Amino acid sequence: MSSCSVVNLAKQLISIPSISPMDLGCQKLISDRLINIGFSVENMNVNQTNNMWAYKGSGTTLAFSGHTDVVPIGNKILWNSPPFSPTVDKGVLFGRGSADMKGALAAMVIAVERFVKKQPDHHGRIAFLITSDEESMAHDGTIKIVSNLIKRKENIDYCIIGEPSSEQKLGDVIKNGRRGSITAYLCIYGVQGHIAYPNFSDNPIHKSISFFCTLISNCWDNGNVFFSPTSVQIYDIESKSSSDNMVPSELTVKFNFRFSNEITSSDIKKKVELLLKHFNLKYSIEWHVSGNPFLTKVGLLSDIVVRSVEELCHISPNLSTSGGTSDGRFIAELGSQIIELGLINKTIHKANECVEIKDLRLLCHLYECIITKIFEK
Repeated sequence: MSSCSVVNLAKQLISIPSISPMDLGCQKLISDRLINIGFSVENMNVNQTNNMWAYKGSGTTLAFSGHTDVVPIGNKILWNSPPFSPTVDKGVLFGRGSADMKGALAAMVIAVERFVKKQPDHHGRIAFLITSDEESMAHDGTIKIVSNLIKRKENIDYCIIGEPSSEQKLGDVIKNGRRGSITAYLCIYGVQGHIAYPNFSDNPIHKSISFFCTLISNCWDNGNVFFSPTSVQIYDIESKSSSDNMVPSELTVKFNFRFSNEITSSDIKKKVELLLKHFNLKYSIEWHVSGNPFLTKVGLLSDIVVRSVEELCHISPNLSTSGGTSDGRFIAELGSQIIELGLINKTIHKANECVEIKDLRLLCHLYECIITKIFEK
């Protein structure tokens, strides 16, 4: 098999402008290759989202999870080359999705092809769980595949997610969990009036300031050895005033918690509403839980991934739960051991997104090494 096959597949995937939630043929490209090496492929499409569940073998299951969708290109002028025309310059592959995460998808597929060629009668089951709805709402993607697997009582013992976990050097950071995420959509009510006659109005901005100060200064928990303390960020504030001389009648605020496993989303809701009542605010509030925290403690999968990185990258990776949410929050419902291992994340979602070709090839070797060690046990 050609040493540049992983690069060629990455280029093919990058050349498809699969802006979320569109797939536009990426999964067909992958499934055709998997079928050629004996995989069964199921399409679990929902609305505009393409979902794919592919598997080969039986028994203990190692699944690779990834997404074929990418974020929009942003300002095209900022790109040095067309974002969907993969370009190699001085050993670096440029293109939207190269790091997040079509490069990792290519590495997964080629790694499995190599493993199956060497061990066609391998033990266990290898699977792929791929969606085109990760970068947008994630309502019709991995969560739907997992729901189907749960209904069928299918199991995933180990899962490698190809999110770009590395920071400075390939393999320096691997994710063994993620914090939970819950967003509040709050409306605080006052009484509209002329700004020169405050005694005839009730300013919702003024009356809510103490609440906001307490919200952001409160210690929600102290975290633990795996998770940093729960944090909150206010990210949008808007009053309904339509004039420079009018006190608004209401204030809408959006804030988000990233929370550890020391607190639950229900606890957060209760504590926030107690604060609102403490400050005598008239309000309405809606909540959206994007995901609960999940954690893979030290075990077989994390041990194998760490040893593989040490052997091939010659560094000791840091286990981390930092960063945003990932589709691991859905896969965790299956009780799987989950590790995120992928390319360097410095350029993800930016203009001129890129990966070093040597990292792409090394990641492919890492994935193959992990597969081999999993099924040697």
